[in-house]
Amino acid sequence: MTIPEELRYTAEHEWLREEADGTVTVGITDHAQAELGDVVYLELPAVGDEVTQGGSWGVIESVKAASDLFAPVSGAVSAVNDALEAAPQQVNEDPYGAGWLIRLQPARLAQERGALLTAAAYRELLP
Repeated sequence: MTIPEELRYTAEHEWLREEADGTVTVGITDHAQAELGDVVYLELPAVGDEVTQGGSWGVIESVKAASDLFAPVSGAVSAVNDALEAAPQQVNEDPYGAGWLIRLQPARLAQERGALLTAAAYRELLP
């Protein structure tokens, strides 16, 4: 199972990557995609939607289950990975690359960053 050191994580199995332009990219972890099984559908927010740290902002459906997605930080959605509409399996194939879900313009990253987990802390949560 892959857990990149440079990312931050949530207990709900999402990851966050800070980008050079000040946005953050969000996706689900390798562990989450493995537990879900084959992803068949995603309900993602629209560009411009506001999300709140810890709040539900979408749904991911697999052959096994449907699960809510939770925001690692608060902010406005600045991009959505539209390629997943036609190819949701990218979440399984490349969860940290082509399978990213949304990008956010964070509202309070400096204040909310402390609630995120390091790779080492995320590993400790896993069975």
